Amino acid sequence: MRKSRLATLALSLATALGTTLTLAAPAEAAPADHYVALGDSYSSGVGAGSYTAESGSCQRSANAYPALYNTNVRPASYRSVACSGATTTSVVNTQLSALSATTTLVSVSVGGNDVGFANIMTTCVLYGTTECVNAVQTAENKARADLPALLATVYNGIRTRAPSARVVVVGYPVFYQLGTTCLGLSATSRAKINEGINLVDDIIRSAALAAGFTFADVRSQFVGHQLCSYGEKWLHALNITNIGVSYHPTAAGQSSGYYPVFRSVAG
Repeated sequence: MRKSRLATLALSLATALGTTLTLAAPAEAAPADHYVALGDSYSSGVGAGSYTAESGSCQRSANAYPALYNTNVRPASYRSVACSGATTTSVVNTQLSALSATTTLVSVSVGGNDVGFANIMTTCVLYGTTECVNAVQTAENKARADLPALLATVYNGIRTRAPSARVVVVGYPVFYQLGTTCLGLSATSRAKINEGINLVDDIIRSAALAAGFTFADVRSQFVGHQLCSYGEKWLHALNITNIGVSYHPTAAGQSSGYYPVFRSVAG
């Protein structure tokens, strides 16, 4: 009788303990976000290698920050339509259709191509300081005059198609660390290029905040890893054998520069 009671007690204790352990174990969180990445080459991952076959000339990289977010966070769904060379107009015309009312997270980087980033850098490399400064100034004037309205059109389109989504607008890194000894462009050219990038980033930030979106500012994250810095470079310098990657983030620039900033605001 005593043995029977002990056996019953032991069974009850084991059952209770098992129930307690089951209740205490955290439930595995079900991924909830439906994430769509929009934008230009800084979002597609030009310069980071490992381009997906389906992306063709858009050059979407498995090392780009949206793909890293998908790998690490595992949202319920993920699609990147970011594309090298994208402008505000091409985002509206060819990328916004990827969004829907079920989209809950959107990232977008765009604006640099609207003011001619690539042409500016070509001018600066080939034609010297005066032409470089003039090219950047022309781009700054265009950015002030045109970029706010162009960005507002993109952001309004995002909100219309994905009314419930969290939207993260991602900026650009400043290319050069100043005050160091550096071959190539003059110090004047480097400073003017940085000035232009800062202006574009500030316009993008203002437009994003006006739309009620979050701005992911990567500039401080890249400090110490820019061109002409003494640390590991997270940006490609001019590459005459592969011009397209020039002034774009490396794989390390995506994983250590872009991804932590995006993750910190995207959740």
